[in-house]
Amino acid sequence: MKLAKSAVVTSVLLLFSSSFALADNCTGTDLHVTRTFETTDLGQGHTISVWKAYSQTVSADSNIGGMTGECSGAVLATPDGKTQSMGYCVRRDKDGDTYSASWHRASGADTGTWKRIAGTGKFEGTQASGWWKRAWGDGAMSANRWGGTCQ
Repeated sequence: MKLAKSAVVTSVLLLFSSSFALADNCTGTDLHVTRTFETTDLGQGHTISVWKAYSQTVSADSNIGGMTGECSGAVLATPDGKTQSMGYCVRRDKDGDTYSASWHRASGADTGTWKRIAGTGKFEGTQASGWWKRAWGDGAMSANRWGGTCQ
């Protein structure tokens, strides 16, 4: 009986997790190597950190895999330990076409959002948006997993 209940629970979890994955038609990883990082104390427990990083995308199911470029952003930290962040990435593919995206993560959230805002060549006039989540980071390098709907 326990085995049957376990199989049902496992099947339900797989169904829910696969339905979320099916909503994404593009997924990948964004790798960053930090170029600059500067934190300013704003007083009363608030800080803002501004950074710039080299970026490379990895994706087996979208046309933005293998693109390189730069990302920059700002992270606001509040006295309660929560952070929020936003910024932009601009990347170029092997053909010289560019792809630009904005990104945001709300205060205290684990997952953020991204949206394509501009592109040239094969990326001109296309739309894409989705989610991202930090996979790992050590201050000098980081990786974000992402997914979404790409045109």
